Order: sequence, then structure tokens, then C-alpha cells
Amino acid sequence: MMHLRFTSVSLILLLAFSSLATGQQAIDLGPSIVNPDSRSPIDNPLFPVDDGERQILEALQQARKGPRYANVSVTDGRLLRLLTEAIGAQRVVEIGTSTGESGLWFALGLRKTGGHLITHEIHPGRAKIAEENFRRAGVEHLITIVLGDAHETVMDLEGPIDILFLDADKDNYLDYLDKLVPKIRPGGLIIAHNMVSPPPDPKYIEAITQNPAFETSFLLMDAAGISVTLKKR
Repeated sequence: MMHLRFTSVSLILLLAFSSLATGQQAIDLGPSIVNPDSRSPIDNPLFPVDDGERQILEALQQARKGPRYANVSVTDGRLLRLLTEAIGAQRVVEIGTSTGESGLWFALGLRKTGGHLITHEIHPGRAKIAEENFRRAGVEHLITIVLGDAHETVMDLEGPIDILFLDADKDNYLDYLDKLVPKIRPGGLIIAHNMVSPPPDPKYIEAITQNPAFETSFLLMDAAGISVTLKKR
């Protein structure tokens, strides 16, 4: 008899990278950045559960063929969707819309939770592409794009925030954290992209690992790397 033992991280990844076949035709988004030269189980096609999910995944497929700038990988995106749906997120705040691929992953979860994404982007061209991608996916009602310098625009945000996703100017993650952590609910998550490449700000790492109010895990560190921080109180 073969005995299998999973760590908590392994279990999260197993859930994130597995889809239940429901008779829907699979959608292949291509290999992940984790394994750019070969296929692995985490690169398996996704099986949409209904037509709404299919529309979002097809929009993601199309977006990945168009203009892209600093978007999350498929691997990272699947994790974002899982965490959003798992905690029943109602309000997600994203710093760094880019062309909207991460927003589409969040939308996959938010259409189930009834929540909303507020995403901040400083570049008008990228924001326009993101808006087109959201419209193509049929999720524009789930997402609000805020154009401008997020260091200023986040000051107008209201809480409580369930998930804060940082994927903008990497040297300034700490500023976003300081401004928004009071608005994150206890039990909420702070997710930060690029914990490996480019190298993260050491002060941000210290802030999320040395504060007793936080519990932080680092995932997918063989690629860009993601930190997931639980606000305990």
C-alpha cells in the first residue's frame, strides 16, 4: 500500500491546480512559468464548471495572446482564485492591474462569493486593455478600475478588505501595507507577488514575518514567488 503525506502547502497547491471535469470542454492556458519548458500536473487544462466560468477562462486565454505586461502566471492565478473563493472574499483590493489577467482570476472566485474587486493602475494604456479584457469576460460588474498613483488613490478606500494583492512597484510594498493594513479585517489576507524575482524589499519581508499580528507563508518560490500573510487580529 502506498502512503501519501501532504503538507498544508501541498494541499493548497493540489486544490489550486485541480479542476473537476463536468462535461465542459477543457481550456488550455498553456504551461506555467514554474515549468516553462515542460508540462506537469499543475499545467493541466481547466474544466469550467459552467458557461460563466468558461467565458472568463476564454477571455484569459485570449488575453495571454495579446499585449501583456508583468502579469501573473497561470500557476499564480489559480492560487489567487482559490484563496478568494476559499475565504468567501467580499472586497478584494489589487495594487497593479496591469492588463487584467490577475483581475480575471479574482473574478472567477468573486462571481461565486458575490464580492467585488477594486484594482488600481497608474498606466492608462494598460488600464484600457484590462477594461476590454473584463468586458470580454463578462465580469465588468465585478470590477472597478481606479486610475492613478495608488499611493494616493488607496487613501480613499473603505474597509473592511478581505484580500489585499500587491503587484505594483516592488520597492514600495511597505507603503501600501502601512496605509491599508488598518482596513484589512482580522482573518483577511495580504498576498504579495514577486517574492523572488525581482528581489523583494527586505523591510517588507521583515514587516510580514516579525509582526505577531501576522502569519506568513511563502509559496511557489521556484518562480516569481508569492507571500500569503494572514492578519490574525
